[in-house]
Amino acid sequence: MTAIIELKEIQSSLGKIDIISAMQEGFVQYSNGNTVVPPVGELLFDQPKGEAHIKYGYIKNTDYYVIKIASGFYDNAQYGIQSSQGLMLLFAQKTGVPEAVLLDQGYLTDIRTAAAGALVAKYFAPQQVQAIGIIGTGIQAKLQLLALQQHNPCQTVWVWGRNQKNCEEFALNLGADFTVHIASSPAQVAANANLIVTTTPSEKALLHAEDIQPGTHITAVGADTANKQELCSEILKMADRVIVDSIPQSRSRGEVYRAISDGAISEQQVIELGAAIQSTDLQRSNDRQITVADLTGVAVQDIMIASAVYKQHLLNNH
Repeated sequence: MTAIIELKEIQSSLGKIDIISAMQEGFVQYSNGNTVVPPVGELLFDQPKGEAHIKYGYIKNTDYYVIKIASGFYDNAQYGIQSSQGLMLLFAQKTGVPEAVLLDQGYLTDIRTAAAGALVAKYFAPQQVQAIGIIGTGIQAKLQLLALQQHNPCQTVWVWGRNQKNCEEFALNLGADFTVHIASSPAQVAANANLIVTTTPSEKALLHAEDIQPGTHITAVGADTANKQELCSEILKMADRVIVDSIPQSRSRGEVYRAISDGAISEQQVIELGAAIQSTDLQRSNDRQITVADLTGVAVQDIMIASAVYKQHLLNNH
C-alpha cells in the first residue's frame, strides 16, 4: 500500500538525516554519470505570477525513482499561505509500484536547496568568513543562513530585501543567536560580507562586479529559469571558479546561462559541483579568489532527500 507521508512527519524525519552528506552523494553520482535526469519540466504563470517545476529521475542500481512537482507563487502571502508548494512521488525502480506520496508543500525542495548551498560553501567559502550576506528575506534566505552554520559558522549577517518590513521581520525571526545588519542596497551587503547567498526571483542583476571584494564566495540560488538573474555577467567573468550543480541545466537557465549568452564566459570555464567535490584542484585554492556557484536545482537532490525520508518512515513504522 502506498504510504502517505505528511509534512509533520517529514519535518520530524529530517532531524535524523544528514542532508548535506546526502546532497554530496547525489551530486557525485550525477557528475559521475550514474543518474538518469531528464530536462526540467516547467510551467510559467503570469496572473498571478508563479511557476511550477517538474523534476524527475533516478540513480542507477538504487531502489527508487522520484517525480517532484514544486511551485512558487509570489502573491500567496496575501492569502496567508507560503509561496512554495508541491509534493514528491516515490516509485520502486524495479517494478514502478508507487511506494510513497510525500505531501511536503514544497518544504523538501526548500531544505535540499539550502543543504546544497551549505555543501558548496563547505568547499568554496573563504577560510575566514567575516560576515554572511543574504540577498532576499524569504524562507530560502533563512534556511540558507541556518544551513551554513554546520560547516561555515558565522553569526554576523548582512541582509538586503526590497521591503524594509520584511528585512526587519527576517532579523527578528533569527533571534539573539545572530547579529543582523539591514543593508540599504545589495552593494552594501557585498561591501561587508565575503560569503553571500542570493535567494530572490529577480529578473535583473542585483549585484555587480564592482561590488565584490577579493576572496568573496557567492552562491546564487534564485535564478532557476531562463528569465531570472541576480548576478551581472561580469561577476562570473572575473570569478576564479564558476561552479554549477548541472552543466546541462546551465545551458538553459540560471546565472551561467545568462553569462554565456552575454559572451562573458564559455561553458569550458564552468565546473560541475560533483566533479569539484572529488578534486581539490577544482576547489578554492586561496582566500583571494572569487568563486561563484550557480544552483538551479537538480532532480538528484529530490531523489536523495525523498528516498532518505521514506527510509526513515519505514524505520519509524517497523
